[in-house]
Amino acid sequence: MPAAPRSICLLRLSALGDATHVVPLVRTLQRHWPSTALTWIIGHPEHRLLEGLDGVEFIVYDKRTGISGLRALWRGLAGRRFDALLHMQLALRANILAAGIHADRRIGYDHARSKEGHSLIVRERIPAGGHHVLDVIGSFAEPLGLHQDRVEWRMPIPPEAHAWAAEHLPDSTAPALIISPCASHPLRNWAAERYAAVADHAAANGWRIVLCGGRSKLERSTANAIIENMHSPAIDLVGKDTLKQFCALLARADALLAPDSGPVHIANAVGTPVLGLYACTDARRSGPYSDLRWTVDHYQDAAQKFLRRSTATLRWGRRIEIPGVMELICVEEVIARFDALRAHREATA
Repeated sequence: MPAAPRSICLLRLSALGDATHVVPLVRTLQRHWPSTALTWIIGHPEHRLLEGLDGVEFIVYDKRTGISGLRALWRGLAGRRFDALLHMQLALRANILAAGIHADRRIGYDHARSKEGHSLIVRERIPAGGHHVLDVIGSFAEPLGLHQDRVEWRMPIPPEAHAWAAEHLPDSTAPALIISPCASHPLRNWAAERYAAVADHAAANGWRIVLCGGRSKLERSTANAIIENMHSPAIDLVGKDTLKQFCALLARADALLAPDSGPVHIANAVGTPVLGLYACTDARRSGPYSDLRWTVDHYQDAAQKFLRRSTATLRWGRRIEIPGVMELICVEEVIARFDALRAHREATA
């Protein structure tokens, strides 16, 4: 095994799901090099999710602060030099930020994935290959001489968050389906009446329905529309929880129904099965990492219908965020995936 570096800087600002995918890399570095100091430059919402991750120094950058925030971050790092920078974000803002970080080694993405000036910032690259975001991020260990041989999260969820979740989703013989209906991009969202139809089917089979989401107007209006279309009751927690409390809720739930979004990956990290809804994005790249059995994936259909292309010809990470794409997912097939998950759960109980 190569000698342990004294310090490594990880740069991944966003988003929630991708920040979750970095955690197994952190655990890999910690298993092999427990004495190496790890510093993670991270976005503000992502820090709220991962604050308390053991053995990691966080430096928070709020993108709303613009260039003044970049300069303040650079000033805070003045006089510090890392043995290695793992530059895990391709966005222009992150590439500019990385330019002001001093490191002996600057490791970034392979040529095929590089964009927005990434190649100007890095001097070493991860190997080409890998498809799921988590595996690609895990390959940042390889230029350091390590291999991510297992995936481990241990998400930092404090006891008070678990207590809140237990109060709002108490123990019951009735399993719980959490619905988190909104993604960061509205074109990834499924229709409210379709969520309601699946929710009613689950409720008719004895499941409790829990609606979760943030405090935006879209999330509130979507939840209201789902409730109005449902014939069964639902526990409405939209806008009422913190990210830590949401993690704890997911850990108590029996399944999550959601489009490609941060909650999919948080649920996967805490061991909760995911009914994923994918058409805008490739489930093989950004679906629930541990288990795709319950996910509906129409990415290939979307590429054929809206782009007239095969997914094999699309650049890694290409999104098909076009009006109407999520209509490719029908209620009946999501109910079929729910029934399969329910049968599996009952058979293995």
